[in-house]
Amino acid sequence: MNTNENETLIATPKASALQSYAIPLAIVCGFGLIALAIYFSGNNPVTDPAVDTNGNDTKVVDTGATEKAPVNPVTDADFLQGDPNAPIKLVEYSDFDCPFCRIFHDTMTQVMAEYGESGKVAWVHRQLPLQQLHPNAPTIAEASECVGELGGDEAFWAFADALNESREITYDASGNVTGVDPTDMNRLPEFAAAGGVDETAFTECLQSGRTRANVEEDFNNAAAIGARGTPYTVVMVGDKQGVINGAQPYSNVKQVIEGLLKQIEG
Repeated sequence: MNTNENETLIATPKASALQSYAIPLAIVCGFGLIALAIYFSGNNPVTDPAVDTNGNDTKVVDTGATEKAPVNPVTDADFLQGDPNAPIKLVEYSDFDCPFCRIFHDTMTQVMAEYGESGKVAWVHRQLPLQQLHPNAPTIAEASECVGELGGDEAFWAFADALNESREITYDASGNVTGVDPTDMNRLPEFAAAGGVDETAFTECLQSGRTRANVEEDFNNAAAIGARGTPYTVVMVGDKQGVINGAQPYSNVKQVIEGLLKQIEG
């Protein structure tokens, strides 16, 4: 396995409730081969270049009108890390059991270490569990929502960090990723406790299924805006939006952020 490999799912229509997290059309977990190109839409389109995965300049295109649904605005209901008033918000639609999301979590942690404390970038997590690829993903998503409900943003991100850190990434002699451990479902209460959440309250919440609607709302919005894989990150700058596809490396994400900051800061 490496970050250029894809996991593809062709969803077929079924009436079963097990299909509730199936996006109709191809779904890709990771889709690392897709070049990084930001397409902004809004009243004031961005015109400076973004970068692709080879570091080459690519034209930023104003997409104008689109048939796709708008991205749900960031609100207090979102799990946000950083300054809620940050000029750049990275809204990541993610699957907690996706190998590429595990890799991208490290990338985003590095992004926030550099740009979060200064208030330049905020990171928002939204749920996109690909059940047909990762059967445990919806339950993990609901568990994370329970932690956030019980303990707030800090508890949610502590849960996310603990869970991701538990999923070991293995490499070959050349430094290429060869595998990522799946989530150990027996450790979910442990990950919740990392956020200071009471285990009994957490278990009751998860068993009740009361956070399922939150997960479904994120999932449905991801499908409506055109997400076809994880991680799928929407870049929000004021009323303009762009997309980072897949588990892009830190160097690529950094170039995008630096380019946007130059525009914002003049």
